[in-house]
Amino acid sequence: MKGAVGFGAFSTEGGARRVGFRVGESVLDLAAAGLGAVFEAPTLNPFLALGRSAWEDVLTRVEELLSTGADLLPLTDVVPHLPFEVGDYVDFYSSLEHASNMGRLFRPDTDPLLPNWRQLPVGYHGRAGSIVVSGTPVVRPCGQAKAPGQTAPAFGPSRKLDVELELGFVVGVPSLLGEPVPGTAFRDHVFGVTLVNDWSARDLQAWEYQPLGPFLGKSFATSVSAWVTPLALLEDRLVPPRAQDPEPLPYLRVPGDWALDLDLEVELSGSLVSRTNARGLYWTGPQQLAHLTVNGASIRTGDLFASGTISGPDRGTEGSLLELTSNGAEPLLLADGSTRTFLEDGDEVVLRGRAGDVELAEVRGTILPARGQTRGV
Repeated sequence: MKGAVGFGAFSTEGGARRVGFRVGESVLDLAAAGLGAVFEAPTLNPFLALGRSAWEDVLTRVEELLSTGADLLPLTDVVPHLPFEVGDYVDFYSSLEHASNMGRLFRPDTDPLLPNWRQLPVGYHGRAGSIVVSGTPVVRPCGQAKAPGQTAPAFGPSRKLDVELELGFVVGVPSLLGEPVPGTAFRDHVFGVTLVNDWSARDLQAWEYQPLGPFLGKSFATSVSAWVTPLALLEDRLVPPRAQDPEPLPYLRVPGDWALDLDLEVELSGSLVSRTNARGLYWTGPQQLAHLTVNGASIRTGDLFASGTISGPDRGTEGSLLELTSNGAEPLLLADGSTRTFLEDGDEVVLRGRAGDVELAEVRGTILPARGQTRGV
């Protein structure tokens, strides 16, 4: 569907929130178009819960309406909202290049990959309550950090605020507690994809993550697109996944083409700083779903699980400033002549993605100064 972007929640001046479909710079009001009361809801969740057959039927009907000249709202006349009510949020670590870059930066004298990395999709549970829609400003977080050479940590605003370019998968159909979801059932449970910026305070993260992993350095904000692109629009972008060595355990073996050929980019304050592609991810979406449920954990309508930072093998294809600047040692030169190691107050980050004729909705966020208690007293 040329120009298609996806489904989302929106409102117009004085109107209630409802569900629409974005194509190009226009929005089809699905409730007004007579597609059913489910689209009068303020989020996508009731529609997501209907399942794959309903998703595909509605998408067919949307294509018919667009081809016959249905009335559309200009994108400039609508206010987008968080498209789905988020249940649980899991963030993975699925890029071999990103994991290797991180290992080389922080463990230079050892193997950059820890022993478990090639055996399972490493991940952590994030905070669903701080997931925000594209365009929401991000306040610089405060917390503890301990710089090299310091004997004790200090409290204050993060000095190493970073961006993470990720791809998120949005769950439609839930599962039962105690029953693992096989990767082969991916299409029956996962509705679509969204771009994700998992903002990261690297200095806070470096001090707190041992031994239990990310916490305050990640939980202050995660931005997602306002429009969710259904998997059905990406079928022609599925390509063979990269080889995995060693061969994964049986529950992680998912036959078929499951890598997504999606062109991605990161813009920082008007300068394009990275171009990469999601097809290079080591662990695929179905493998991530299989792993997060293999212990019997259930999924719910509106759950979000993300790929982790997507980085490529070449310079300029990294998905974070930490990698792009070698942890601040090699500043980026922006178009206005200024340089960046990490994000400064007032910086705007935009993530974009494209899959042939289908555009993934952007994720945009501007950094605001830290607020409130900044001295830890």
